[in-house]
Amino acid sequence: MIDVSIAYDRYKFLGHEFLTWLLFKIEEQETDLEVGSKVVFEKTVDEAVERITINGDEAGLEEGKLALAKGSKVTEIELVFRSGEYQWRFTIQGESFNFKGLKAPSTESLKNKDEYEGAILEKHYLNTKVMDYIKSEYKEFLGLRISDNWWGTAKNLSHWISAKG
Repeated sequence: MIDVSIAYDRYKFLGHEFLTWLLFKIEEQETDLEVGSKVVFEKTVDEAVERITINGDEAGLEEGKLALAKGSKVTEIELVFRSGEYQWRFTIQGESFNFKGLKAPSTESLKNKDEYEGAILEKHYLNTKVMDYIKSEYKEFLGLRISDNWWGTAKNLSHWISAKG
């Protein structure tokens, strides 16, 4: 059996590739996700980490695409998920798939203590909904990543990266 720390180091590239692919998918296809106000790109050069962070609601991805063209990967991204009238905002770290700062849609205020259980279940449902969506995206990515179609996707990613903003 492989040690957890060895497996973590060996396969953490999948999280970075997933976030890079997800950014590409958001930009190129109709999806319930949109890029939030932060994207972090990283590249390791001679054991030093080069990091580019794009912040701001109106931040363009020109610098990010340049970083990708030079071999960087998306290592962290803030996303906005919309489903019906609801909106979630959260950050995913590619290396560990940690969700940070998950802001689920607000729920009705409680009028009495008898409503606590229902409110907790509703919050749980709302948090689970966004996590299930990201899991389905990851499942799609992994299926594509291990298929023969990956090389076509990689070619499309390459064209997207090299396209002028």
